[in-house]
Amino acid sequence: MPLFYPDTVFYIGSTSFIYGGSMLGFSSQSFQSDCYNITQVIGGGERPKEFVLKQNYPNPFNPSATFRYSIPNESKVIIKVYDILGKEIETLVNEEKPAGTYELTWYAEQLPSGVYFYQLKATPSGRQAGNFVQTKKMILLK
Repeated sequence: MPLFYPDTVFYIGSTSFIYGGSMLGFSSQSFQSDCYNITQVIGGGERPKEFVLKQNYPNPFNPSATFRYSIPNESKVIIKVYDILGKEIETLVNEEKPAGTYELTWYAEQLPSGVYFYQLKATPSGRQAGNFVQTKKMILLK
């Protein structure tokens, strides 16, 4: 029995595609899909709607970890790395950033294996209150 999915959205990376529908048929021996013309493509230039700090990848990592974060409006951004005892290891970002989604890579060749934490602090420009703070755990495995 075919299934119909009107106005389906699918994602490739950070780009979403919206198309008019799809007919799917299944049998024990084959898979069949008819995709209609794509009617709208939404690019990666969208303004984020909220503050987001994603989990680093890979995790565990060796010797580098990549971080992604999003800020919905211009903000003072600070990203720091800490060891398991809470000692600051390194400041990765300490600057005013426009709204957007960012990615950075941290290299930890000189550090021993262990658990580390990275923290994003963001204060929207012109505000004293309303800071966003989030911390995530990562593992360096050599």
